Amino acid sequence: MAAIELAKGEDLCWIPATELARLVREREVSPSEIAEAAIARIERVNPALNAIIEWDPEAIRARARRLTEELDGGGEPGPLHGVPFTLKEACRVEGTVETLGLVPLKGATSSETETFARRMFEAGGLFLGKTNMAEAGYCGSSTNHVYGPTHNAWKQGVSAGGSSAGAAAGVAAGLGQLAEGSDGAGSVRIPAALNGVVGLKPGLGRIPHTIVPARFETFLGYGTIARTVADAALMLDVLAHPDPSDPLSLPDDGSRFLAAAGEELGSLRVAWSPDLGFEREVDPEVAAICERAAGAFAELGCEVVEADPGWDNPEEAMWEGIWKPAYATMVDLFDWDAYAGQVDEQLVQVIREGAATSALDVGLALEARGRMWDRFAAFMGEFDLLVSPTLSRGAFPADAYCPPELADEPLRRQALGWLLTYPNNMLGTPAISVPAGFESAGVPVGLQIAGGLHAEALVIRAAAAFEAARPWADRRPADPEPATTLEEDR
Repeated sequence: MAAIELAKGEDLCWIPATELARLVREREVSPSEIAEAAIARIERVNPALNAIIEWDPEAIRARARRLTEELDGGGEPGPLHGVPFTLKEACRVEGTVETLGLVPLKGATSSETETFARRMFEAGGLFLGKTNMAEAGYCGSSTNHVYGPTHNAWKQGVSAGGSSAGAAAGVAAGLGQLAEGSDGAGSVRIPAALNGVVGLKPGLGRIPHTIVPARFETFLGYGTIARTVADAALMLDVLAHPDPSDPLSLPDDGSRFLAAAGEELGSLRVAWSPDLGFEREVDPEVAAICERAAGAFAELGCEVVEADPGWDNPEEAMWEGIWKPAYATMVDLFDWDAYAGQVDEQLVQVIREGAATSALDVGLALEARGRMWDRFAAFMGEFDLLVSPTLSRGAFPADAYCPPELADEPLRRQALGWLLTYPNNMLGTPAISVPAGFESAGVPVGLQIAGGLHAEALVIRAAAAFEAARPWADRRPADPEPATTLEEDR
């Protein structure tokens, strides 16, 4: 009987956030019941997955009791009342760990709670804990020297992607319906693609952030991770309001993102690009899966045309004008030589290369970024959406920095050579990764749907229509088993 009751309890972990919030509002389930289900599942699944790296069962129970008491006292429930969520380790919550996965910061905690977290709390969300990430968020891997690797929710020993690794793997494995991730080159969409969940990167300023001390970074922002498009949209509705802490945050424009997820798609003009015109080969299996998935838009009545913006390969502009300069300020943060073997060598190389980059190199890269925008804006004058694979590669080992076929390439290629995500960061435009299928290794593949400036509602509408045509949210990964390697499986 106890096993049956546990199974029923853990079923609460798989109910979509939109539905779970309704059940709480209608008093069909209490936040305390939800908390017990979440705690049981974390205790059972997380030790092998390593998605959540800081959590406190008693603190979760205490939060759930407060939320339950608010309802019992006649309080008006928030839009996320009782819905479990996690925050990436880098997202500041007073008194919680904030190491960025860096050994020199081991034991550090936050002294403040930033806007993203505060809004989730105010909406009634049930905070479960902090999730694992790549060191300093600098790459698409799922490991660091403080906490070790997060495993893919679908396969032990396989990367969960990054840098928001634990966020996506946790959602995929039923460790919270909603998760926060930050995205500077794809760090929401990369792990969402590899774990078979939804990863939404809104456009510049849609969600206020104070992720880095520089308040005018135009490539970086928060995103939402969930198992359904509607859940990601519900989360965005809670978060998408201006805040004085972020001078680039957008004013309210009346957009209602959950409502957009329920609207008819209409007849759109969709550009399908198998590689975004990049000078790289997309894995044939990944390309085939995504091409079949993109065909859903033709079935939905859209005109689908194979096309890409025709920009020059933006890899160099991203690397020289954005990525290296973003990490250059860390050069004197620690004596990096003293931590040799305890910090990723590639991270230290990025930091030092950034510090040595000339203003001329940065300026030329930023001019290239401007030309990239000109081409994209003209292209989106002809199309409503740009659809592509999210990544050019699929599964690779959990402790690896990049797919093995890129391991001997220059650092720039290792970091960016398998991503089709970072152009949207350079452009400040919205994009979402949705599950497109599974490769032969048993790991999910993501399809990226991108829109033009301020087109979050359209991107969500398209993703929800795709989800209805190619449903996936009822699929659950098996609970983790001892790790095997990809080579053993093959």
